[in-house]
Amino acid sequence: MYDVYLSLGANLGDRRLALETAINALKNVPEINVQQISSLYQTAPVGGVKQDDFYNCALYLRTSLTPTDLLVKLHQIEAAGKRQRKIHWGPRTIDLDILVYDDLKIQTKSLTIPHSQMHRRSFVLVPLLEITTGKLHKQTLILLQRLGDQQRIEKIGSVFNEADRVEKN
Repeated sequence: MYDVYLSLGANLGDRRLALETAINALKNVPEINVQQISSLYQTAPVGGVKQDDFYNCALYLRTSLTPTDLLVKLHQIEAAGKRQRKIHWGPRTIDLDILVYDDLKIQTKSLTIPHSQMHRRSFVLVPLLEITTGKLHKQTLILLQRLGDQQRIEKIGSVFNEADRVEKN
């Protein structure tokens, strides 16, 4: 089993429901065991495209899937969530990114691990810091300190209402 951290975001439609739906879809993949979900954050968009704020969170999971197979599953979940890739850094119904996959370093046309832009994005680092421990926690804290307070990010609660939480067995 591999330790994997994901970043999730949405800024179109019912943002919280989109994140809940994506997380539940991940929980329903037999080769994936969701371990921890960060708090929910509202964040300003980056990249210069005028659009609504995002809801973001981070997720820690354990999986037997290869990085490529996990990426395929994430793209399937995005497609089920009506994700369209029309504008780079544009609005989206759901966005699922692999941030860290164990200690692997991968650089291919379709996949870069660790995520190539995570060090520039507080909306990735702040939720990630919440669910990491040990070496990764220290690295995330250093990256966040280097980034500073350039981006607006506001903690707004949890992705799931407590009454809706159902843990995967």
